[in-house]
Amino acid sequence: MKSREIFLLIFGMAAVTYLPRALPVFIMDKIKISKKADRFLKLLSYSAMSALIFPGIFSIDSAYPFFGIAGGITATLLALKKRPLIVCVLSAVAVNCGFYLVFGGVIDQTKNSIVV
Repeated sequence: MKSREIFLLIFGMAAVTYLPRALPVFIMDKIKISKKADRFLKLLSYSAMSALIFPGIFSIDSAYPFFGIAGGITATLLALKKRPLIVCVLSAVAVNCGFYLVFGGVIDQTKNSIVV
């Protein structure tokens, strides 16, 4: 392929990716949607995020599935108390790291990871 064809291909892919994200910004102020549809759209992002995160809670470590569950419970409780997202995430990570360190995990300096 010539460099011109590659440039046009990259430009086309960028346009196809950008347009669906940018058009709603300009169109949504002209469209009136019902309260029910607005509520549905607002809750849709939470549902999608939950569907992506939930399986990861159980598959964080097959040897210790309780660690992921403990982190998920920690994040859920903090979220229910209306804590900021970063607090929920960092607390869940801290709980998981704490469990690894307390229940036999040691930090492997060669791989910069925790091994059990």
